[in-house]
Amino acid sequence: MKIYNTLSKKKEEFVPLEEGKVKMYVCGPTVYNFIHIGNARPMIVFDTVRRYLEYKGYDVNYVSNFTDVDDKIIKKANEEGVTAQEISERYIAECKKDMEMMNVKPATTHPLATQEIPGMIEMIQELIDKGYAYEVNGTVYFRTRKFGPYGKLSHKNLDDLRSGNRSLLVSGEDEKEDPLDFVLWKPKKEGEPAWQSPWGEGRPGWHIECSVMSKKYLGAQIDIHAGGEDLVFPHHENEIAQSEACNGREFAKYWMHNAFLNIDNKKMSKSLGNFFTVREISEKYDLQVLRFFMLNAHYRSPLNFSAELMQSSKSSLDRIVTAADNLKHLMENAKDQGMTESEVAHYDASEEYVKKFEEAMDDDFNTADAISAIFELVKYLNTHTDADNSREYLKKCLERLKTLCDILGLVIEKKEDLLDADVEALIAERQQARKEKNFARADEIRAELLEKGIILEDTREGVKWRRA
Repeated sequence: MKIYNTLSKKKEEFVPLEEGKVKMYVCGPTVYNFIHIGNARPMIVFDTVRRYLEYKGYDVNYVSNFTDVDDKIIKKANEEGVTAQEISERYIAECKKDMEMMNVKPATTHPLATQEIPGMIEMIQELIDKGYAYEVNGTVYFRTRKFGPYGKLSHKNLDDLRSGNRSLLVSGEDEKEDPLDFVLWKPKKEGEPAWQSPWGEGRPGWHIECSVMSKKYLGAQIDIHAGGEDLVFPHHENEIAQSEACNGREFAKYWMHNAFLNIDNKKMSKSLGNFFTVREISEKYDLQVLRFFMLNAHYRSPLNFSAELMQSSKSSLDRIVTAADNLKHLMENAKDQGMTESEVAHYDASEEYVKKFEEAMDDDFNTADAISAIFELVKYLNTHTDADNSREYLKKCLERLKTLCDILGLVIEKKEDLLDADVEALIAERQQARKEKNFARADEIRAELLEKGIILEDTREGVKWRRA
């Protein structure tokens, strides 16, 4: 199995640090609002990487954090007149709902930055003791130039950064020994959450959080560190500097980064009005369609989101779901007997598509080609199954199709159609729950209906619904 390593800029054979085990860290979202579809891409991509590694027999320790202290969280809390903790807890819960609807498996551990502050203070102190960091007026900075390999991930040269990218430098540079030094700890500002430290009250810089959480839950050295390509510099570059300076060994063997997501060929931004949350998309589509859409391109290729492409993804996914449903239907009336010789031969021949699928996934997780292999399998099964087949043969064919789809996190079992009266009854219950301010139950009902292919739209005229 080969993985494209951002560090070496080439595909490398995957050899884990410990045989049969994979330690994987994926940078999670900053929780100050509903996650957007740009956040969804790494979640879906690296969940699929994890699923394939598990399919190959690896025991995967998968850690993905929530950044629950940050300027944006504090700003939102001040706007609403609540605590930063209240904001982060609310949106962690919402994020987990979206992840569940996208069929993203919960991480082995989802650490929260605010619960790991003592470890951060400890690592910062160690960096100071080793001469890699220094304190000025309550702020602790990392001495970037002291870490010789700085720039090895982003392939940037320190002198070029200094001369050409003033915008990359953080504020307070007059206090710093070097404009490229970055913050490990910052002093408290009025109205902000803060923790006691040897350098006064304050909070950690963003980069130190992941170094500490990764070390605590996975150890000083890990197999795979992953995230969006926007994190390569400065976040991941700074993580390497901190971790390797502190621990005296290579931080991560393989660095994986997914490419950007554009909307109608433009960068997603609120100012352009082309900003979509996962929750908004869920009001128009089953989120399995979003997952299929994301995986229908290689993770390192830029991906363009549009209504047309989502509609096309829905139709394609429907073809797979229909094939699975046909097999289930045939099984209901099939003869309960062993497989015939010709059925054994047909089933063995379908192994070719499993091999194609595995070859695609072994080649840097090429999900686009893996999906093509699934469509070839669908075509083969449609051609080589009928009402005369044995139940055992049909069952094995369905299991083969489900196994490959499950690796991609695609649920291919048709949702049972609800009767109109049942839909109306659940909508009425949801309206009552909202009146009683039981928003958790209201959200549960919306999710339950979506799960069964019913999309709700809250309008001024009341709740409208349609089948997906």
